[in-house]
Amino acid sequence: MAKFRLLHQLLLDQSLASEAQIHRPLPAPRRWLELVHEPRYHEAFARGELTDAEQRRIGLPATTPLVQRTWLAVGGTVLTARLALQHGLACHLAGGTHHAYPDHGSGFCIFNDCAVAARVLLAEGLVHQLMVIDLDVHQGDATAAIFAGDPRVFTFSAHCQSNFPLRKQCSDVDLPLDDGLGDDDYLLAIGDLIPELLDRVQPDLVLYNAGVDPHHGDRLGRLNLTSSGLLNRDRLVLDACLRRSIPVATVIGGGYDELIPLVHRHALVFRAAKEQARLHAL
Repeated sequence: MAKFRLLHQLLLDQSLASEAQIHRPLPAPRRWLELVHEPRYHEAFARGELTDAEQRRIGLPATTPLVQRTWLAVGGTVLTARLALQHGLACHLAGGTHHAYPDHGSGFCIFNDCAVAARVLLAEGLVHQLMVIDLDVHQGDATAAIFAGDPRVFTFSAHCQSNFPLRKQCSDVDLPLDDGLGDDDYLLAIGDLIPELLDRVQPDLVLYNAGVDPHHGDRLGRLNLTSSGLLNRDRLVLDACLRRSIPVATVIGGGYDELIPLVHRHALVFRAAKEQARLHAL
């Protein structure tokens, strides 16, 4: 829980954001959640009525602060997406909970914030075609399952093939990666593919999961990227979107390490965003 407060402070300390640039979301209303999640599930979570097995599958206890943070984080992803449509680029200090299915949570994920944001924007007619670029080290399995058969949301996941989840889903495009892959090979693998997909899909908005668990120091990662590699990855994605005038909203995704190094890794996408906003005159 402390990660989010520390990330906020780091962005201010490093002049990666000013207080004037920081927007505070409201919790997601039920009607938004229910565009993706079953009422029985979200009501049981909010009331502390999940079974022991359901809580084990999530990996987190359903405490009151967690309930409050979870609803707020989904509201934040929707707000980030709206700001991206308005300004061209916006970054969320949370989000990326891509293992949450309509009827259950999994892998530290309770509600699928990007799926909810996509459905909200589609329902409001603000977009007609979205693309999810998921570069967390773990496959965005639930996001892929939620939008299977829905041509309005194109899902792309580049992830460590041997990592969680054991049972993968089918994204529109999956890029399974071998254990130990380093910076150069990783960037080579996505460097041409992402621009090609953007040109093919031509989305009105990209939702980008910038998970930092591909880092070589991550406890759950199995890939071998450096912090420089992660920064170049984020630059590549943001530049590919912005040079095509495609708005992009980022979420921080996964990361599992000691707090201070983890927070510095999560700040990388904000550093890349500040650079790319300047380069593309946003």
